Amino acid sequence: MATALVTGPTAGIGLAFARALAARGHDVVLVSRDEGRLESVAAELRGAYGVGAEVLPADLATDTEAVEKRLRATERPVDLVVNNAGFGLGKSFLDNDVAAEEYLVDVLIRAVLRLTHAALPGMIERGHGAVVNVSSVAGWLPRSSYSAAKAWVTAFSEGLAPQLEGTGVRIMALAPGFVRTEFHDRAQIDMSGLPSWLWLEADALVDAALRDLDLGRTVSVPGTVYKVAAAALPRLPRRLVRAIGRRHPAARRR
Repeated sequence: MATALVTGPTAGIGLAFARALAARGHDVVLVSRDEGRLESVAAELRGAYGVGAEVLPADLATDTEAVEKRLRATERPVDLVVNNAGFGLGKSFLDNDVAAEEYLVDVLIRAVLRLTHAALPGMIERGHGAVVNVSSVAGWLPRSSYSAAKAWVTAFSEGLAPQLEGTGVRIMALAPGFVRTEFHDRAQIDMSGLPSWLWLEADALVDAALRDLDLGRTVSVPGTVYKVAAAALPRLPRRLVRAIGRRHPAARRR
């Protein structure tokens, strides 16, 4: 039975990935800081899908060693990694504490880099495997640290793809738009004015992402409106893109 490792699986996109992969018959390794919520999700997956569910508590900003060790393990090897863990910031860069900005960089960039680097050699040796790095459409907008980090995730994934050609191993950046999760509430971002047609559901998003992964796509942008945005934003004048970024709903904090 294949094994998938998912970071940030206790809510939102990560939980949707954990459920979808368990439904496909994958055993799962669940990584998060919150051991209590991990145990609850693991029990749900074991009961609902009859799969193995391994709990691996870790703060990916400060300690990826145990997760890297699990990814290098040859016993029950991990065939699919979903680097999903992440969060938003409730303050602008100039108003925020630099430690909070560094913490975001550690989770959204450093951890993705280290876990991808730990996973790929074994996958290449076995001749199969995949890494999904959760990015964001926000990566095409100039929105300070979060957007910059997500732009890095997409570029990093696209840059690795040619290196993996002919190995049987795939890598894909998933760039969602607005998804109905607890993400914005936790970051204290007021999304009350966002039109309902811009929202995506996590389960549908993950289904689309897994279809794109099966099709061998390097970047997945679920939702027609976000596909158009991802295609258009890199082609627009940078002054206009900056103006769009200033009007972005995430600019409105509670």
